Amino acid sequence: MTEFPLSETDSPGDRRQAKEERRTAYLDAAARLFADHGYRGVSIEDLGAACGVSGPAVYRHFANKQAVLAALLLGVSRSLLDGSTMVADEGLEPDIVLQRLVEFQADFALSNADVIRVQDRDLGNLDDESAALVRQLQRDYIGVWTDQLQRLHPRESSDGARQRAQAVFGLLNSTPHSNTREESSTQRSRLVAMAWAALSAPVP
Repeated sequence: MTEFPLSETDSPGDRRQAKEERRTAYLDAAARLFADHGYRGVSIEDLGAACGVSGPAVYRHFANKQAVLAALLLGVSRSLLDGSTMVADEGLEPDIVLQRLVEFQADFALSNADVIRVQDRDLGNLDDESAALVRQLQRDYIGVWTDQLQRLHPRESSDGARQRAQAVFGLLNSTPHSNTREESSTQRSRLVAMAWAALSAPVP
């Protein structure tokens, strides 16, 4: 991904789009590299090389390597929260909302195995402020699920609903470790069915 200078005839919209595309390419490469080698095993030069540019070119978009990690994990956390909120705000019955949330999370897990590996291993490498924000976004995401679970199971405690949600996240986010060569559609169907069974199980 060689960074060519933009033409003076390019519109501000073109410039913003080009900058966003370059930034996305860096984050995609960072997810792959961090997942394979760990955050500490990757340099800015490695990241630049993966995108076909010099290491210093990365600094046009990120202050340092830690800023790349923060952008990756914060971006994913915000995307999950925004997507789940959109589903919940449709105002449907809790079983329908939860089924759609399961499908949403399954699609994410099947498409973002590298990001899940980075999240599991390298969250501790974030600065304190970014780490706290990621954790808050994750708590809010869990809150969307637990609200719907308590609508579905009125006798369920908040702790019980949270345990269900977190157990389902563990199941769905197991995709980086599944070592299966099955079609993603087959994996998705299995994961969705198992997750729904856990969410709909009677309150003990």
